[in-house]
Amino acid sequence: MASSHRDDLLDITGRPSARHLLPLLGLVALFSAGILYAAVREPALAGGFAATILAGVFLIWYARRLFPESDGANQTVATDWTVARAAAQATGSAIAITDRNGRLICASDQFGEWFPGYPTPPQLKVAGPDIDRLTAAGRAAWRDGEARVEGIARGVLLLDADIVRTGRSDDYLLWRFQPVQQANVMDDCMRIISGQAGEHMAEAGVMTAMIGAEGRVRAANPAFLLRATGRLDGNIAGRDLAAYMRVDAKGRIFFAREEQRAVPIRIVQVPIRANDPSGPMLLLLLDDNMVGADAPSSLAYVETLLSLLPFGLAMADRDGRLLFFNNAFARAAGITPTQRPSYPGDLVIAEDQAAVAEAIRRYAVGSQVAGDIAVRLRSQEEPVSLSIAGVRGLGEASVLLSLRDNTEETRLKRQVAQQTKMQAVGQLAGGVAHDFNNVLTAIIGHCDLMLMRHTPGDSDYDDIQQIKSNSNRAASLTRQLLAFSRQQTLRPQVLQLPDVVSEVSALLKRLLGENITLSVSHGRGLGPVRADPGQLEQVIVNLVVNARDAMPNGGTVTIRTFALPAKDVRTIRSEIMPATDYTGLSVSDSGTGIQPDVLNKIFEPFFTTKEVGKGTGLGLSTVYGIVKQSGGFIFADSELGKGTEFKIYLPVHAAEPGEVAVRPVQRKVVLPDTWGTGTILLVEDEDMVRNVAERALTRQGYSVTVAPDGEQGLARLAEMSHVDLLISDVVMPGMDGPAMVREARKARPDLPVLFMSGYAEEQLRKSIDIPNVSFLPKPFSVAQIAEAARDTLAASRAETQTVQETVVPS
Repeated sequence: MASSHRDDLLDITGRPSARHLLPLLGLVALFSAGILYAAVREPALAGGFAATILAGVFLIWYARRLFPESDGANQTVATDWTVARAAAQATGSAIAITDRNGRLICASDQFGEWFPGYPTPPQLKVAGPDIDRLTAAGRAAWRDGEARVEGIARGVLLLDADIVRTGRSDDYLLWRFQPVQQANVMDDCMRIISGQAGEHMAEAGVMTAMIGAEGRVRAANPAFLLRATGRLDGNIAGRDLAAYMRVDAKGRIFFAREEQRAVPIRIVQVPIRANDPSGPMLLLLLDDNMVGADAPSSLAYVETLLSLLPFGLAMADRDGRLLFFNNAFARAAGITPTQRPSYPGDLVIAEDQAAVAEAIRRYAVGSQVAGDIAVRLRSQEEPVSLSIAGVRGLGEASVLLSLRDNTEETRLKRQVAQQTKMQAVGQLAGGVAHDFNNVLTAIIGHCDLMLMRHTPGDSDYDDIQQIKSNSNRAASLTRQLLAFSRQQTLRPQVLQLPDVVSEVSALLKRLLGENITLSVSHGRGLGPVRADPGQLEQVIVNLVVNARDAMPNGGTVTIRTFALPAKDVRTIRSEIMPATDYTGLSVSDSGTGIQPDVLNKIFEPFFTTKEVGKGTGLGLSTVYGIVKQSGGFIFADSELGKGTEFKIYLPVHAAEPGEVAVRPVQRKVVLPDTWGTGTILLVEDEDMVRNVAERALTRQGYSVTVAPDGEQGLARLAEMSHVDLLISDVVMPGMDGPAMVREARKARPDLPVLFMSGYAEEQLRKSIDIPNVSFLPKPFSVAQIAEAARDTLAASRAETQTVQETVVPS
């Protein structure tokens, strides 16, 4: 009663209700009037005072009646995390909630089971690269509202993580971890037994069941259910198989519920996992009288069952002759429809035939056990595992053979290994190219400085020009390395592939010569693509030059453009291409073709089949890098004596409103005036590059102050009263260029910045994330660094002038 009375006095906000507050204020007013009357002895004054208070209370009460407060006004809503935890528990998933400070606020029990100790998601005990991916995804979720990370390795478990920004003020992150669903043979067998195939086997008199390693039933077909439980809708999943079977004194097996005139049962055990005979089993149950009276009939039933299973199975007699094999076994062993091998030894190489024959004889007699041996099939080079198990009660069949079709798995392993190797080589090539660019910058710069002191006709002029020409050739090789490692600078535009082919056709005809014909055809309905036109032209030239070299006696090079709609992507049988619209480019020749063992290596850098001195091995690797960096795919098909075809697929660009495809144009080079004035702070850790850049800028009229690293660059900047431009390398020991610029911008927010680097501009912009900066790729000449400094200063001054003009005087 006390609790209910107190609730009656309080409203939903915890304050006294108006119904009880007004009489209380009235008593307070009368009491105050009494005190006033006792003090001054003036009834009129005391009465007026009490009336004033009561009038004010009445006005307040009336105003509250006219303008009632909303239910949620002035209420502090406290977050009840128990509700959030209960909701997370109900999903059955691993869920965690973190705040902006990275603290774990709430998590489900499943999260604690997968990650003991309830760590915050960026500190989970997973592989090192996965931690970096989770950290990056968390930042992306704060920025974009959501993010996703796939394939996080947690022991043998693979997890996908979805991160969503949530909360009333978007001040929380919701992390949801789900295991990656992976198909396995047990699930396939369970679906077959419980589905239509199991019903067909039941109609044929074959009872089938799946049991786990613990002996409990996982699935059973209708024939087994009827004999074991007496009902077609009986539910025995998860129950012990032994509870439904019994053995008599003679060792015969019966169903436990069939007491009188019971029919004995023969059980054939098929291990689901070839190398684990004590693991899950597929059971085939047949009436014993059927097996004894009509063995060929029971064997036919088993053959029917084996033909429906998704993995390769075969049966052989005690002498090793093959009696039966299903389609999956034929695919795995490389058996063609015209072949009919008599023995399993006919499928393996000569060195393994004796081992296979001996294993079959050993398992055909004695106890029913299983094992496996490694063999090499004639149809493939990789060794495979052949599982052998002894069986009884199936007439002539004494041995069950299992061979898994791992052709696709082997192909995927090779692709992963090749991709890993290419990625490692690409990282190495990018690093080498970056360091080599510094050396080339110094060589080209010093050549330019010497050429300023020599004129054509001097004895040293031609030698200097030769050094510079070879240095530029080396710079083109580094650009090819960067193209392969996808670290070059691209200038993508929305364009049509036929326009690019047309621009380069005249050059191609000169490259091919008179004995090679160039054929060009374009398809219809081609969508626009987004790529660098200059780099696409290099792709076409490299492919055409390779085609020319493959036809020493002449032939035809065919360039074709075509459309590939999303619905036809699956027809090319590529598992790495997303189902979207593509515009394709094909370059084919009628040359000698490529050896099959070489075909998977042609995109590797420095790999070439040409003679020494006739190729660098970077042509196709450059093509591969440009296509991949443009978001496309490239494939090669070749047949010896018939030629080679390269197919490039670029995704169709979804044009924004007002965006149109542009046609590549040749622009005339105009030599601009590179003289300028101003104070420049130059920060570069390579002495040779710093010296060349300082001399080049000084010769153009600038006042240059240099520093060898980021820390000293900040110190020099603090000592200088005025700086017009900061030129800095990106990668430096200690404090790098971006970190130095961020500190410098705190004191000088309008300081113009020009970054120098041998890496790609797009990669740098993604990692640096600093506004209003310019980039100068290495290697550069004296004129190029002068032009870059002039353009950066001009852009900064123009922006400053624009800002000043927009200021309205007071």
